[in-house]
Amino acid sequence: MDDISLGRLCAFLTAVFWAMAVVLFKLCGETITPLALNLFKNTIGILLLGVSLVVAGSGFADLTELSQDDLVVLAISGVAGIALADTLFYMALNRVGVGIQSIVDCTYGPFAIIFAVFYLNERLRLPHYAGTVLILIGVLISSKHKPPPGATRSALTWGIMFGTLSMALTAGGIVYAKPVLTKTECPLLWATTIRLFAGTLPLIFLALARKDRERTFRLFIPSDVWKVAIPGAILGGYMAMLFWVAGFKFANASIAAMINQTSVVFALIFASLILNEAFTRRKFVAVVFALSGGCIIALA
Repeated sequence: MDDISLGRLCAFLTAVFWAMAVVLFKLCGETITPLALNLFKNTIGILLLGVSLVVAGSGFADLTELSQDDLVVLAISGVAGIALADTLFYMALNRVGVGIQSIVDCTYGPFAIIFAVFYLNERLRLPHYAGTVLILIGVLISSKHKPPPGATRSALTWGIMFGTLSMALTAGGIVYAKPVLTKTECPLLWATTIRLFAGTLPLIFLALARKDRERTFRLFIPSDVWKVAIPGAILGGYMAMLFWVAGFKFANASIAAMINQTSVVFALIFASLILNEAFTRRKFVAVVFALSGGCIIALA
């Protein structure tokens, strides 16, 4: 399997693992704050990546080929794409539910392409513009959807705003790191670990500074919620994260981003089966527009 095919496979596996994690995160979000959930997810991810580094026999010597500037780029990418983006994502998920958030997630592809055009000089053509318009129409349709039970129209609006900003930061963070990731001397495991560690440090300081820090760190004490939180953290903080970075390392940034976008379909299916979220006609129309846009961009 060549690098491009490997990158596309990793991007697809990212979509599956992330969709499963999102449903579990939604279950956790009913009792856990976004900051606590993000910090817990990242901690589990760092621990598993540490084990992976030991098993792979990868030490600090593997980082000698990377410059200090490369390490700074990976760190900044982690702060934007993990500390900020993931926290905003959980805030949105709590307000709009998996179904609507999955549609909002479709903005990730256009954002990734826009950043790839301006930062990586990837070419933008007419189909990219057409696909982006279709995705935005899908998001607009979802914004008119009836709020989830117990949520207000205001919560729905803020949720969509938080979700859109989250996708912009996620896309910007990974595209910013793309030039470093594509270097042959850049080890995948270490690149993923550095990004995740850099994205976790600000969360730790923020959690310690909050008055309700006991509530944040309570999640680290064994409880029944671990039955959902740990599987979600493994899928979202380790497996999806690792395959996501691998997809951008080996494949074209625009193509990897649009393959990631198929998580929308999986998330809606899992949400219907596990969370009993209604798959309404409006959601169906919104998904058709959003995925059609994503397919047009990917084929372009």
